[in-house]
Amino acid sequence: MAVTARTADVVICGAGIAGVSAAFQLAVRHSLRDVVLVDERPPLTLTSDKSTEAYRNWWPGPDDAMVGLMNRSIDLLEELAAATGNRFLLNRRGYVYATSDPRRAAAYRTTGERASAQGAGPLRVHGAGTEAPTYVPHRSDAWRDQPQGADLIVDPALIHELFPYLASDVRAVLHTRRCGWLSGQQLGMEQLEQARANGVHLIEGRITAVEVDGGRVGGVRVATPSSEYTIATRCFVNAAGPFLRPVARLLGLDLPVFSELHVKMSFRDHLGVVPRSAPLLIWEDPQRLSWTDEEARLLRESAATRWLTEEMPPGVHMRPEGTEHAIILWPYHVGEVPETFPIELPPGYAEIALRGMTRLVPALEAYLDHLPTPFVDGGYYTKTRENRPLACPLPVAGAFLHGALSGFGLMASSATAELLALHITGGSLPGYAPAFDLRRYDDPAYLRSLELWGTSGQL
Repeated sequence: MAVTARTADVVICGAGIAGVSAAFQLAVRHSLRDVVLVDERPPLTLTSDKSTEAYRNWWPGPDDAMVGLMNRSIDLLEELAAATGNRFLLNRRGYVYATSDPRRAAAYRTTGERASAQGAGPLRVHGAGTEAPTYVPHRSDAWRDQPQGADLIVDPALIHELFPYLASDVRAVLHTRRCGWLSGQQLGMEQLEQARANGVHLIEGRITAVEVDGGRVGGVRVATPSSEYTIATRCFVNAAGPFLRPVARLLGLDLPVFSELHVKMSFRDHLGVVPRSAPLLIWEDPQRLSWTDEEARLLRESAATRWLTEEMPPGVHMRPEGTEHAIILWPYHVGEVPETFPIELPPGYAEIALRGMTRLVPALEAYLDHLPTPFVDGGYYTKTRENRPLACPLPVAGAFLHGALSGFGLMASSATAELLALHITGGSLPGYAPAFDLRRYDDPAYLRSLELWGTSGQL
Protein backbone atom coordinates (compact mmCIF):
# COMPACT_ATOMS: atom_id res chain seq x y z
CA MET A 1 0.00 0.00 0.00
CA ALA A 2 1.35 3.42 -0.98
CA VAL A 3 2.18 5.83 1.82
CA THR A 4 2.50 9.58 1.72
CA ALA A 5 6.22 10.27 1.40
CA ARG A 6 6.14 14.02 1.11
CA THR A 7 4.17 17.08 0.08
CA ALA A 8 4.59 19.55 -2.76
CA ASP A 9 3.07 22.85 -3.78
CA VAL A 10 2.91 21.72 -7.40
CA VAL A 11 3.53 18.36 -9.10
CA ILE A 12 4.22 18.47 -12.85
CA CYS A 13 3.86 15.34 -14.96
CA GLY A 14 6.42 15.43 -17.78
CA ALA A 15 9.95 16.82 -18.06
CA GLY A 16 9.88 17.79 -21.71
CA ILE A 17 10.02 21.44 -22.65
CA ALA A 18 6.40 21.91 -21.47
CA GLY A 19 7.13 20.61 -17.98
CA VAL A 20 10.57 22.17 -17.66
CA SER A 21 9.39 25.61 -18.76
CA ALA A 22 6.45 25.37 -16.32
CA ALA A 23 8.80 24.49 -13.48
CA PHE A 24 11.09 27.38 -14.46
CA GLN A 25 8.24 29.87 -14.44
CA LEU A 26 6.83 28.69 -11.11
CA ALA A 27 10.13 28.42 -9.26
CA VAL A 28 12.27 31.15 -10.81
CA ARG A 29 9.70 33.77 -11.81
CA HIS A 30 7.06 33.13 -9.11
CA SER A 31 9.31 31.91 -6.27
CA LEU A 32 7.43 28.68 -5.51
CA ARG A 33 10.01 26.57 -3.67
CA ASP A 34 8.31 23.18 -3.55
CA VAL A 35 7.75 22.16 -7.17
CA VAL A 36 8.23 18.55 -8.27
CA LEU A 37 8.85 17.33 -11.84
CA VAL A 38 8.08 13.66 -12.49
CA ASP A 39 9.20 11.76 -15.59
CA GLU A 40 10.34 8.20 -16.15
CA ARG A 41 12.73 9.36 -18.87
CA PRO A 42 15.65 11.80 -18.69
CA PRO A 43 14.52 15.40 -19.19
CA LEU A 44 13.94 16.68 -22.73
CA THR A 45 14.46 13.29 -24.41
CA LEU A 46 11.06 12.08 -25.64
CA THR A 47 9.94 14.66 -28.21
CA SER A 48 11.56 17.97 -27.24
CA ASP A 49 14.94 16.91 -28.66
CA LYS A 50 13.39 15.95 -32.02
CA SER A 51 12.55 19.55 -32.94
CA THR A 52 13.75 21.72 -35.81
CA GLU A 53 14.45 24.21 -32.99
CA ALA A 54 13.04 27.08 -35.03
CA TYR A 55 10.82 29.93 -33.87
CA ARG A 56 8.65 32.61 -35.46
CA ASN A 57 6.14 35.29 -34.66
CA TRP A 58 4.58 34.86 -38.12
CA TRP A 59 1.15 33.39 -37.40
CA PRO A 60 -1.46 35.03 -39.64
CA GLY A 61 -4.86 33.71 -38.66
CA PRO A 62 -8.39 34.71 -37.76
CA ASP A 63 -7.24 36.86 -34.81
CA ASP A 64 -4.08 38.17 -33.17
CA ALA A 65 -3.86 35.63 -30.32
CA MET A 66 -1.03 33.49 -31.75
CA VAL A 67 1.00 36.52 -32.82
CA GLY A 68 0.57 38.03 -29.35
CA LEU A 69 1.57 34.78 -27.65
CA MET A 70 4.61 34.30 -29.87
CA ASN A 71 5.75 37.89 -29.53
CA ARG A 72 5.65 37.45 -25.76
CA SER A 73 7.48 34.13 -25.96
CA ILE A 74 10.22 35.62 -28.14
CA ASP A 75 10.51 38.54 -25.71
CA LEU A 76 11.15 36.01 -22.94
CA LEU A 77 13.64 34.05 -25.08
CA GLU A 78 15.56 37.21 -25.88
CA GLU A 79 15.53 38.23 -22.22
CA LEU A 80 16.97 34.85 -21.20
CA ALA A 81 19.51 34.94 -24.03
CA ALA A 82 20.73 38.34 -22.83
CA ALA A 83 20.95 37.14 -19.21
CA THR A 84 22.92 33.97 -20.07
CA GLY A 85 25.33 35.25 -22.70
CA ASN A 86 23.13 33.58 -25.33
CA ARG A 87 23.89 30.11 -24.01
CA PHE A 88 21.26 28.59 -26.29
CA LEU A 89 22.54 30.25 -29.50
CA LEU A 90 19.47 32.27 -30.44
CA ASN A 91 19.64 33.76 -33.94
CA ARG A 92 17.21 35.77 -36.03
CA ARG A 93 17.94 34.73 -39.60
CA GLY A 94 14.25 34.54 -40.48
CA TYR A 95 12.17 32.16 -42.55
CA VAL A 96 12.18 32.46 -46.35
CA TYR A 97 8.94 31.23 -47.93
CA ALA A 98 9.42 30.81 -51.69
CA THR A 99 7.10 30.25 -54.65
CA SER A 100 7.19 30.09 -58.44
CA ASP A 101 3.46 30.76 -58.66
CA PRO A 102 2.48 34.43 -59.30
CA ARG A 103 -0.88 33.81 -57.63
CA ARG A 104 0.82 32.74 -54.42
CA ALA A 105 3.05 35.80 -54.64
CA ALA A 106 -0.08 37.96 -54.57
CA ALA A 107 -1.39 35.96 -51.61
CA TYR A 108 1.87 36.65 -49.75
CA ARG A 109 1.02 40.33 -49.79
CA THR A 110 -2.45 39.74 -48.37
CA THR A 111 -1.06 37.41 -45.73
CA GLY A 112 1.68 39.86 -44.84
CA GLU A 113 -0.71 42.75 -44.45
CA ARG A 114 -2.92 40.66 -42.18
CA ALA A 115 0.03 39.55 -40.05
CA SER A 116 1.26 43.12 -39.81
CA ALA A 117 -2.15 44.30 -38.61
CA GLN A 118 -2.05 41.55 -35.95
CA GLY A 119 1.27 42.75 -34.54
CA ALA A 120 3.92 40.77 -36.41
CA GLY A 121 5.62 43.93 -37.67
CA PRO A 122 5.59 45.98 -40.88
CA LEU A 123 5.44 44.49 -44.36
CA ARG A 124 7.99 45.89 -46.82
CA VAL A 125 7.46 45.11 -50.52
CA HIS A 126 10.46 45.15 -52.86
CA GLY A 127 9.86 45.23 -56.61
CA ALA A 128 6.75 45.64 -58.76
CA GLY A 129 7.16 49.42 -58.78
CA THR A 130 7.13 49.77 -55.00
CA GLU A 131 9.28 52.22 -53.08
CA ALA A 132 10.05 50.14 -49.98
CA PRO A 133 13.08 50.93 -47.83
CA THR A 134 16.28 49.18 -48.83
CA TYR A 135 16.23 45.50 -47.99
CA VAL A 136 18.34 44.77 -44.90
CA PRO A 137 20.07 41.38 -45.17
CA HIS A 138 19.91 39.09 -42.15
CA ARG A 139 22.93 38.44 -39.97
CA SER A 140 23.95 34.89 -39.23
CA ASP A 141 24.14 34.89 -35.46
CA ALA A 142 22.71 38.17 -34.22
CA TRP A 143 19.27 38.59 -32.75
CA ARG A 144 19.53 42.16 -31.51
CA ASP A 145 18.82 45.16 -33.74
CA GLN A 146 17.33 43.08 -36.55
CA PRO A 147 14.31 44.05 -38.68
CA GLN A 148 10.79 43.25 -37.53
CA GLY A 149 7.93 42.20 -39.77
CA ALA A 150 8.62 40.80 -43.21
CA ASP A 151 10.14 41.61 -46.59
CA LEU A 152 8.17 40.52 -49.65
CA ILE A 153 10.49 40.42 -52.66
CA VAL A 154 8.78 40.13 -56.04
CA ASP A 155 11.72 41.26 -58.20
CA PRO A 156 13.34 38.03 -59.55
CA ALA A 157 16.65 39.77 -60.11
CA LEU A 158 16.79 40.91 -56.48
CA ILE A 159 15.72 37.47 -55.26
CA HIS A 160 18.60 35.82 -57.05
CA GLU A 161 21.06 38.48 -56.00
CA LEU A 162 20.14 37.91 -52.35
CA PHE A 163 19.54 34.14 -52.50
CA PRO A 164 21.56 32.85 -55.48
CA TYR A 165 21.20 29.22 -54.40
CA LEU A 166 17.40 29.19 -54.93
CA ALA A 167 15.78 27.80 -58.07
CA SER A 168 15.85 30.15 -61.04
CA ASP A 169 12.05 30.15 -61.43
CA VAL A 170 11.33 31.51 -57.92
CA ARG A 171 9.11 34.54 -58.45
CA ALA A 172 8.52 35.71 -54.90
CA VAL A 173 9.98 35.21 -51.46
CA LEU A 174 8.52 36.29 -48.17
CA HIS A 175 11.34 36.76 -45.67
CA THR A 176 9.73 36.89 -42.22
CA ARG A 177 12.16 38.52 -39.83
CA ARG A 178 11.36 37.90 -36.15
CA CYS A 179 12.12 34.25 -36.75
CA GLY A 180 15.13 31.98 -36.53
CA TRP A 181 16.30 29.08 -34.43
CA LEU A 182 18.14 28.14 -31.25
CA SER A 183 19.60 25.17 -29.40
CA GLY A 184 16.56 23.57 -27.83
CA GLN A 185 18.61 21.30 -25.59
CA GLN A 186 20.58 24.22 -24.20
CA LEU A 187 17.42 26.27 -23.69
CA GLY A 188 15.77 23.42 -21.80
CA MET A 189 18.85 22.71 -19.69
CA GLU A 190 19.28 26.38 -18.80
CA GLN A 191 15.70 26.52 -17.57
CA LEU A 192 16.01 23.19 -15.74
CA GLU A 193 19.25 24.16 -14.01
CA GLN A 194 17.80 27.46 -12.86
CA ALA A 195 14.62 25.72 -11.71
CA ARG A 196 16.55 23.14 -9.69
CA ALA A 197 18.72 25.86 -8.18
CA ASN A 198 15.46 27.43 -7.01
CA GLY A 199 14.16 24.32 -5.31
CA VAL A 200 12.58 22.20 -8.07
CA HIS A 201 12.92 18.46 -7.46
CA LEU A 202 13.20 16.03 -10.39
CA ILE A 203 11.90 12.52 -9.73
CA GLU A 204 12.53 9.59 -12.06
CA GLY A 205 9.19 7.86 -12.01
CA ARG A 206 5.74 7.49 -13.48
CA ILE A 207 2.54 9.02 -12.17
CA THR A 208 0.08 6.15 -11.82
CA ALA A 209 -2.86 7.93 -10.20
CA VAL A 210 -4.14 11.37 -9.32
CA GLU A 211 -6.13 11.41 -6.12
CA VAL A 212 -9.21 13.63 -6.05
CA ASP A 213 -11.00 14.45 -2.81
CA GLY A 214 -14.24 16.42 -2.85
CA GLY A 215 -13.75 17.42 -6.47
CA ARG A 216 -10.23 18.72 -5.85
CA VAL A 217 -6.75 17.31 -6.41
CA GLY A 218 -5.32 15.93 -3.18
CA GLY A 219 -2.24 14.01 -4.27
CA VAL A 220 -0.48 12.01 -6.94
CA ARG A 221 0.83 8.47 -6.78
CA VAL A 222 4.33 7.97 -8.15
CA ALA A 223 5.99 4.69 -9.10
CA THR A 224 9.79 4.83 -9.19
CA PRO A 225 12.24 2.03 -10.05
CA SER A 226 12.51 1.21 -6.32
CA SER A 227 9.22 2.20 -4.68
CA GLU A 228 5.73 3.59 -4.96
CA TYR A 229 4.43 6.45 -2.87
CA THR A 230 2.02 9.37 -2.80
CA ILE A 231 2.92 13.05 -2.94
CA ALA A 232 0.29 15.15 -1.22
CA THR A 233 -0.42 18.22 -3.33
CA ARG A 234 -3.25 20.57 -4.13
CA CYS A 235 -1.90 21.40 -7.59
CA PHE A 236 -1.21 19.00 -10.46
CA VAL A 237 -0.02 19.97 -13.96
CA ASN A 238 -0.44 17.67 -16.94
CA ALA A 239 2.53 18.53 -19.18
CA ALA A 240 2.91 15.04 -20.60
CA GLY A 241 3.43 15.90 -24.28
CA PRO A 242 2.28 12.98 -26.45
CA PHE A 243 0.75 11.39 -23.33
CA LEU A 244 -1.62 14.27 -22.53
CA ARG A 245 -4.72 12.16 -23.09
CA PRO A 246 -3.79 9.09 -21.00
CA VAL A 247 -2.63 11.33 -18.15
CA ALA A 248 -5.88 13.32 -18.37
CA ARG A 249 -7.77 10.03 -18.01
CA LEU A 250 -6.26 9.68 -14.53
CA LEU A 251 -8.60 12.57 -13.71
CA GLY A 252 -11.52 11.04 -15.60
CA LEU A 253 -11.13 13.57 -18.42
CA ASP A 254 -10.81 13.28 -22.18
CA LEU A 255 -8.96 15.99 -24.08
CA PRO A 256 -9.68 17.21 -27.64
CA VAL A 257 -6.14 16.53 -28.86
CA PHE A 258 -4.49 14.13 -31.29
CA SER A 259 -0.99 13.42 -32.56
CA GLU A 260 0.78 13.53 -35.90
CA LEU A 261 4.18 12.03 -36.61
CA HIS A 262 6.74 14.54 -37.84
CA VAL A 263 10.14 13.42 -39.01
CA LYS A 264 13.37 15.18 -39.90
CA MET A 265 16.60 14.12 -41.55
CA SER A 266 20.04 15.61 -41.27
CA PHE A 267 23.15 14.96 -43.31
CA ARG A 268 26.70 16.20 -43.68
CA ASP A 269 26.76 18.77 -46.48
CA HIS A 270 30.34 18.02 -47.48
CA LEU A 271 29.85 19.72 -50.87
CA GLY A 272 28.94 22.99 -49.21
CA VAL A 273 25.65 23.32 -51.08
CA VAL A 274 23.76 25.01 -48.23
CA PRO A 275 25.35 28.33 -47.26
CA ARG A 276 26.17 28.37 -43.55
CA SER A 277 24.50 31.78 -43.29
CA ALA A 278 21.20 30.74 -44.92
CA PRO A 279 17.85 31.32 -43.21
CA LEU A 280 15.25 28.59 -42.87
CA LEU A 281 14.02 27.87 -46.43
CA ILE A 282 10.48 26.72 -47.24
CA TRP A 283 9.12 25.67 -50.66
CA GLU A 284 5.44 26.65 -50.81
CA ASP A 285 4.37 24.98 -54.07
CA PRO A 286 3.12 21.43 -54.66
CA GLN A 287 5.58 19.44 -56.74
CA ARG A 288 6.32 16.17 -58.46
CA LEU A 289 9.57 14.48 -57.58
CA SER A 290 12.15 14.21 -60.31
CA TRP A 291 12.75 10.61 -61.39
CA THR A 292 14.34 9.07 -64.44
CA ASP A 293 11.88 7.41 -66.82
CA GLU A 294 13.00 3.98 -65.62
CA GLU A 295 12.67 4.92 -61.94
CA ALA A 296 9.19 6.35 -62.51
CA ARG A 297 8.09 3.22 -64.40
CA LEU A 298 9.24 0.95 -61.57
CA LEU A 299 7.57 3.10 -58.93
CA ARG A 300 4.25 3.06 -60.79
CA GLU A 301 4.23 -0.73 -60.93
CA SER A 302 3.48 -1.02 -57.22
CA ALA A 303 0.52 0.47 -55.36
CA ALA A 304 2.85 0.94 -52.38
CA THR A 305 5.13 3.34 -54.29
CA ARG A 306 2.90 4.80 -57.01
CA TRP A 307 2.19 7.85 -54.85
CA LEU A 308 5.83 8.88 -55.22
CA THR A 309 5.16 9.70 -58.88
CA GLU A 310 2.09 11.80 -58.13
CA GLU A 311 1.79 15.38 -56.95
CA MET A 312 3.35 15.92 -53.53
CA PRO A 313 2.25 18.57 -51.02
CA PRO A 314 4.04 21.86 -50.36
CA GLY A 315 6.03 22.54 -47.22
CA VAL A 316 9.44 20.90 -47.62
CA HIS A 317 11.88 23.01 -45.63
CA MET A 318 15.54 23.10 -44.68
CA ARG A 319 18.07 24.96 -42.62
CA PRO A 320 21.82 24.71 -42.05
CA GLU A 321 23.01 23.14 -38.81
CA GLY A 322 26.39 23.77 -37.25
CA THR A 323 29.51 23.99 -39.36
CA GLU A 324 28.66 21.50 -42.13
CA HIS A 325 25.28 19.81 -41.68
CA ALA A 326 21.78 20.52 -42.98
CA ILE A 327 18.35 19.55 -41.65
CA ILE A 328 15.42 18.82 -43.99
CA LEU A 329 11.78 18.26 -43.01
CA TRP A 330 8.78 17.47 -45.18
CA PRO A 331 5.44 16.57 -43.58
CA TYR A 332 4.13 14.81 -46.69
CA HIS A 333 2.88 11.89 -44.58
CA VAL A 334 0.92 13.89 -41.98
CA GLY A 335 -2.21 12.38 -40.50
CA GLU A 336 -3.56 11.39 -37.10
CA VAL A 337 -1.66 8.44 -35.63
CA PRO A 338 -1.54 6.59 -32.29
CA GLU A 339 1.39 7.48 -30.05
CA THR A 340 3.68 4.46 -30.03
CA PHE A 341 7.30 4.10 -28.99
CA PRO A 342 9.72 3.43 -30.47
CA ILE A 343 8.53 5.54 -33.37
CA GLU A 344 8.13 3.81 -36.73
CA LEU A 345 9.86 6.03 -39.29
CA PRO A 346 8.41 6.34 -42.82
CA PRO A 347 10.40 4.17 -45.24
CA GLY A 348 12.66 6.08 -47.61
CA TYR A 349 12.06 9.35 -45.81
CA ALA A 350 15.61 10.71 -46.17
CA GLU A 351 15.75 10.31 -49.95
CA ILE A 352 12.21 11.62 -50.43
CA ALA A 353 12.88 14.71 -48.32
CA LEU A 354 16.18 15.39 -50.08
CA ARG A 355 14.57 15.01 -53.52
CA GLY A 356 11.80 17.37 -52.50
CA MET A 357 14.26 20.01 -51.36
CA THR A 358 16.11 19.95 -54.68
CA ARG A 359 13.09 21.77 -56.14
CA LEU A 360 14.05 24.89 -54.20
CA VAL A 361 17.82 24.34 -53.93
CA PRO A 362 18.78 22.59 -57.19
CA ALA A 363 22.45 22.14 -56.25
CA LEU A 364 21.34 19.44 -53.78
CA GLU A 365 20.84 17.20 -56.81
CA ALA A 366 24.58 16.48 -56.59
CA TYR A 367 23.77 14.19 -53.67
CA LEU A 368 21.12 12.07 -55.43
CA ASP A 369 23.54 9.70 -57.17
CA HIS A 370 25.45 9.09 -53.94
CA LEU A 371 23.09 9.73 -51.07
CA PRO A 372 24.90 10.96 -47.97
CA THR A 373 24.42 8.87 -44.84
CA PRO A 374 21.46 10.51 -43.13
CA PHE A 375 20.35 10.67 -39.53
CA VAL A 376 16.58 10.36 -39.34
CA ASP A 377 14.47 10.83 -36.23
CA GLY A 378 11.10 12.21 -35.30
CA GLY A 379 8.51 12.91 -32.70
CA TYR A 380 4.83 13.58 -32.25
CA TYR A 381 3.08 16.88 -32.74
CA THR A 382 0.26 16.63 -30.21
CA LYS A 383 -2.25 19.29 -31.12
CA THR A 384 -5.78 20.60 -31.09
CA ARG A 385 -7.83 20.68 -34.28
CA GLU A 386 -7.14 24.42 -34.79
CA ASN A 387 -3.49 23.96 -33.83
CA ARG A 388 -3.56 26.19 -30.76
CA PRO A 389 -2.02 25.17 -27.44
CA LEU A 390 -3.68 24.65 -24.08
CA ALA A 391 -2.36 26.46 -20.99
CA CYS A 392 -5.21 26.60 -18.52
CA PRO A 393 -7.11 25.06 -15.61
CA LEU A 394 -8.84 21.71 -16.03
CA PRO A 395 -12.40 21.00 -14.85
CA VAL A 396 -11.04 19.31 -11.68
CA ALA A 397 -10.08 21.95 -9.12
CA GLY A 398 -6.31 22.14 -8.66
CA ALA A 399 -5.58 20.44 -11.99
CA PHE A 400 -3.98 22.33 -14.86
CA LEU A 401 -2.93 21.64 -18.43
CA HIS A 402 0.16 22.70 -20.36
CA GLY A 403 0.28 21.03 -23.73
CA ALA A 404 -0.94 20.62 -27.31
CA LEU A 405 2.23 22.51 -28.21
CA SER A 406 2.24 20.77 -31.59
CA GLY A 407 5.33 21.71 -33.61
CA PHE A 408 5.96 24.93 -31.71
CA GLY A 409 6.86 23.74 -28.21
CA LEU A 410 10.32 25.27 -28.03
CA MET A 411 9.21 28.59 -29.47
CA ALA A 412 5.93 28.95 -27.55
CA SER A 413 6.61 27.30 -24.21
CA SER A 414 8.15 30.36 -22.57
CA ALA A 415 4.88 32.27 -22.97
CA THR A 416 2.51 29.34 -22.46
CA ALA A 417 4.36 28.40 -19.26
CA GLU A 418 4.10 32.00 -18.09
CA LEU A 419 0.36 31.89 -18.81
CA LEU A 420 0.03 28.60 -16.93
CA ALA A 421 1.91 30.03 -13.92
CA LEU A 422 -0.42 33.03 -13.85
CA HIS A 423 -3.42 30.69 -13.76
CA ILE A 424 -1.86 28.72 -10.89
CA THR A 425 -0.76 31.73 -8.83
CA GLY A 426 -3.84 33.86 -9.48
CA GLY A 427 -1.98 36.53 -11.43
CA SER A 428 -3.43 38.95 -13.95
CA LEU A 429 -3.95 37.14 -17.25
CA PRO A 430 -2.94 38.59 -20.63
CA GLY A 431 -5.62 39.40 -23.18
CA TYR A 432 -4.82 36.33 -25.28
CA ALA A 433 -5.44 33.89 -22.39
CA PRO A 434 -8.97 32.80 -23.48
CA ALA A 435 -7.62 31.65 -26.86
CA PHE A 436 -5.55 28.98 -25.09
CA ASP A 437 -8.12 27.86 -22.54
CA LEU A 438 -9.90 24.52 -22.76
CA ARG A 439 -13.17 26.32 -22.05
CA ARG A 440 -13.13 27.79 -25.57
CA TYR A 441 -14.73 24.54 -26.71
CA ASP A 442 -17.76 25.28 -24.54
CA ASP A 443 -18.65 28.21 -26.82
CA PRO A 444 -20.91 27.11 -29.73
CA ALA A 445 -19.94 30.21 -31.72
CA TYR A 446 -16.27 29.29 -31.41
CA LEU A 447 -16.93 25.75 -32.58
CA ARG A 448 -18.81 27.08 -35.62
CA SER A 449 -15.98 29.47 -36.41
CA LEU A 450 -13.48 26.61 -36.62
CA GLU A 451 -15.04 25.51 -39.90
CA LEU A 452 -13.92 28.81 -41.46
CA TRP A 453 -10.34 28.86 -40.22
CA GLY A 454 -8.66 27.00 -43.05
CA THR A 455 -4.94 26.25 -42.94
CA SER A 456 -3.18 26.41 -39.61
CA GLY A 457 0.11 27.88 -40.84
CA GLN A 458 2.04 25.14 -39.07
CA LEU A 459 5.43 25.83 -40.60
